[in-house]
Amino acid sequence: MEAKLSVNRQNAISRIDKRLYGSFIEHLGRAVYDGIYEPEHKNSDADGFRKDVKEVVAELNVPLIRYPGGNFVSGYKWEDGIGPKEKRPRKLDLAWRSMETNQVGIHEFAKWAKEVNAEVNMAVNLGTRGIQEAVECLEYCNFEGGTHWSDLRKQNGSVEPFGIKTWSLGNEMDGPWQIGHKTAEEYGRLAAETAKAMKLVDGSIELVVCGSSTSKMPTFGDWERIVLEHTYDYVDYLSLHCYYGNKENDIGNYLAQSLDMDRFIKTVVSICDFVKVKKGSDKQINLSFDEWNVWYHSNDQDKELEPWQVAPPLLEDIYNFEDALMVGCLLITLLKNADRVKIACLAQLVNVIAPIMTEKNGDTWKQTIFYPFMQVSNYGRGVVLTPHVESETYGSKDFAEVPYIETIAVHNDETDELVVFAVNRSEDRDIAFTFEEEGFELETITEATELAGYDKKDTNATNHDLVKLKEKSEVVLKDSRLSTVLKPLSWNVIRIKTK
Repeated sequence: MEAKLSVNRQNAISRIDKRLYGSFIEHLGRAVYDGIYEPEHKNSDADGFRKDVKEVVAELNVPLIRYPGGNFVSGYKWEDGIGPKEKRPRKLDLAWRSMETNQVGIHEFAKWAKEVNAEVNMAVNLGTRGIQEAVECLEYCNFEGGTHWSDLRKQNGSVEPFGIKTWSLGNEMDGPWQIGHKTAEEYGRLAAETAKAMKLVDGSIELVVCGSSTSKMPTFGDWERIVLEHTYDYVDYLSLHCYYGNKENDIGNYLAQSLDMDRFIKTVVSICDFVKVKKGSDKQINLSFDEWNVWYHSNDQDKELEPWQVAPPLLEDIYNFEDALMVGCLLITLLKNADRVKIACLAQLVNVIAPIMTEKNGDTWKQTIFYPFMQVSNYGRGVVLTPHVESETYGSKDFAEVPYIETIAVHNDETDELVVFAVNRSEDRDIAFTFEEEGFELETITEATELAGYDKKDTNATNHDLVKLKEKSEVVLKDSRLSTVLKPLSWNVIRIKTK
């Protein structure tokens, strides 16, 4: 079998917004407590945050982290997480039926995020709260001083404002599971008025309004249209959420689900542009895919947990090799839509459906999905080129024509590199892969790696180094043409220096 990727320097999709490689930390399970924060751990810093976790997070080069939720935010009082720790209240978190100690709040998280070189995407509670609380939270975080809330921030130890630029207006408000669930009309009106008020406090911020929590919601489409009709003039991004899984143990159909993500994105773009035309606006609403990942392994075990624990082991999916391939396909799909998807957040970052796992009082280890995300985040910077792909296809349960090869190329004009990302979806066939370009002068292959040759169900749970990147051999570069073989079920990254 053969496949080819062709690109032209003059034919680009978009410059990539670095926030495409964002992630997410929610007050959920062991993401915060016993995840990034464990004061009793031997590797923790003076603030109680694990230094070993910070080092691994830094490897991912995550520029933006959504916080503090998620479903959690819809019942959250941000004021509970400020001031002296010994005076902070323990509260019931209704979203996950857990005990929240509030030992980590805005100050602690903002400092931690800065240490891992990430900005904060702050979510406000539009479930049980509203305009006033959102405005006060923004004033606390971003106003210079001379007001009650800004001076209280200074009193609590942060003289300089946090300067948070990206704000999310609630979370999954279309979902009946959400505390304070609303209709599209109810949420649209509230989000619009909240957005107007917040931008009076700080006109430099960017706002994300809630889209549908999945494309399978009965209100999908109508929700986006109605919410945008209320908020279009006041917000900057519309959110998308989607998770995928392989419950039927059908890998061909599983790896094809990135086509569903692509269809979801394009459908939402069309709704945004419909509202733009309807309003006669010159403004373009872009997308924030601020929750995406594989999530299905932990569903059954989570049902057995006792409620009201502090940091219970919730949503701790142990990812296998086929999940890494799926995440690679999803990353390529996001890049293909980088002209409209400007923010994306892998949900989540540590322990909770995450690329990074920690052991209480123990080690940190990398899940299989760590590797494709790390490579695309670090090397997928610059301009994503329009792909012209020739590949045989197959049919699956839910998809008629699935390319065996999922691939994209990025030109990093800062490092003078062309980077090719490719997944071979075939379970049993090598694919002779050719990459051709126009407009670049290719010099040398900087690096070629692969995730290949593993059993589909291999994980890093016991042997933490079982599934990891290997050097890719037999990559030939001649003139403007690169050729290699993509092994069955493989994730491949080839970096090429340009003159």
